[in-house]
Amino acid sequence: QVQLVESGGGLVQAGGSLRLSCADSGRAFGNHAIGWFRQRPGKAREFVATISFSGGGTDYGDSVRGRFTISRDYAKNTVYLQMNSLKPEDTAVYYCAAKRTYAVVPGRMGYEHWGQGTQVTVSS
Repeated sequence: QVQLVESGGGLVQAGGSLRLSCADSGRAFGNHAIGWFRQRPGKAREFVATISFSGGGTDYGDSVRGRFTISRDYAKNTVYLQMNSLKPEDTAVYYCAAKRTYAVVPGRMGYEHWGQGTQVTVSS
């Protein structure tokens, strides 16, 4: 059973950086792709990034490509989202999610397990 817990959110000025963590306490991490999504105030949930079960395949949303980097540490059962050059429009609740797939690039749909989310606020 995958059990995801996000951390690392907070308040940062525009242009700054944050690193979000998504830890799995259920220890079923190794055969799951992990995605990051966000929900901005008054907006629908939006795909941010995903990483394959092997770590070899990644995909990013257009609005974050080149600024955000997703990575995973198998020893720590954790996936990270490094966010640089943050903008006020990046303000959102960020969620990580998991799905069991061996796809090289996991895709943006079909995530089955979700964390509770962590708030990121970027001030102008």
